[in-house]
Amino acid sequence: MASAAKRVRREPGPGALAAFLEWCGDAGLVLSPKVCVSREGTVTDYGLIAREDLQAGEVLFTVPRNALLSQHTSSLSSLLEKEQASLESQSGWVPLLIALLHESTISNSYWGPYFSLWHDFSGLDHPMFWSEEERRRLLQGTGVSEAVDKDLANIQTEYSSVILPFLKAHPEIFNPKVHTLELYKKLVAFVMAYSFQEPLEEDAEDEPNPPVMVPVADLLNHVANHNANLEYSPECLKMVVVQPIRKGQEVFNTYGEMASWQLLHMYGFAEPYPGNRDDAADIQMLTLYKAALQVTKTDAEKQLVLDQWDLLCQMEMVGEEGAFVIGWEKVLTGEELSMALKVLGMSAEEFKEFKEQEDWADKMGENGNTDLTLSMIPTFKASWKKLLFDATLLTLQAYSSDLKAEEEMLSDQQAFSKLSCRERFALQVRYGQKKILHQLLELVSS
Repeated sequence: MASAAKRVRREPGPGALAAFLEWCGDAGLVLSPKVCVSREGTVTDYGLIAREDLQAGEVLFTVPRNALLSQHTSSLSSLLEKEQASLESQSGWVPLLIALLHESTISNSYWGPYFSLWHDFSGLDHPMFWSEEERRRLLQGTGVSEAVDKDLANIQTEYSSVILPFLKAHPEIFNPKVHTLELYKKLVAFVMAYSFQEPLEEDAEDEPNPPVMVPVADLLNHVANHNANLEYSPECLKMVVVQPIRKGQEVFNTYGEMASWQLLHMYGFAEPYPGNRDDAADIQMLTLYKAALQVTKTDAEKQLVLDQWDLLCQMEMVGEEGAFVIGWEKVLTGEELSMALKVLGMSAEEFKEFKEQEDWADKMGENGNTDLTLSMIPTFKASWKKLLFDATLLTLQAYSSDLKAEEEMLSDQQAFSKLSCRERFALQVRYGQKKILHQLLELVSS
């Protein structure tokens, strides 16, 4: 199975795994005898290996809810609940992060054996830990750098405005020289890479559940074509086999249907092409707008595009920070793309008539298809295809290299073997996105 390292290798202390597994047993976590936690035979770090053949439906391990690390199970739970109002933040992660700040730095923490597997979190290698020069050089055009910039700004703001005042208010618990911004940044990456969020009930309109740390479940590596899945019940969480696993194979979980750039951004790795069936490429909504503007020849034509874009914004079909998400087989933002192409492709008379319709707001989704497959694109109007072609070309121009250069590097095994993990992951992200965009170019050219 073609699968890259989930994360760079970390080095826990001697006996850390044995101590952790003993702790798991004491905490009531039940591991099937048909599997074992191992560093041998895994794509990287720890993973779960089948000792025997496994069939769909078998339970690999069960984690009782009292073994989940959260703000509610931390030794600071009472304090965190008492000061809940002062810990509200945009991310919603602050209570858990404060719990982790405390539990990971005290010698007598109940969760000590759990944290011993991560060796001061030094193995985390998200792009947020790369230099600005590396991010610019390796990730230009992918969208990762922009996401990291937002993360770093939010981390700084959250630490200064919420975390630091809380730490200073409790000097008997926290030491500013220990509980630093740098440690907080590592813990944010730790939560990004290893935490789980219990899904809400279908049709629920509540805020998302806060993240929690799930021992053993967070050791499983990810591939899109996974063979196990985490299931939730009121009493416990269970990792269940979803497709047969042969003896000696690794058990893979899924982190969700994520594009390669999202995997690199949030988890610090990328699955090699063509393994990630959930990969996708973004065309920024503003890029489609620019593509429409660049072919205008008169002030009247330019004004028409401006008016059309304003209407699309009113319809909430587009936005300055939005993107059209193109997958291998379908457009994940099908309704938005269809409506944008429809409106931007209108003549002045068609647009005037459209606006004059009293029920235009009710017709927003008339031609918008939430299940827009790529096979439908060749049937688009010529004007729509031309606009999408131009936007795709503009998107490809944002990268620092072309598809041919990426293909040459991937085909040269000697050169590829000399790349660092960061360079390999970035290459896989760029290549996957460009393959999707070139496939789109072919479709709009037909």
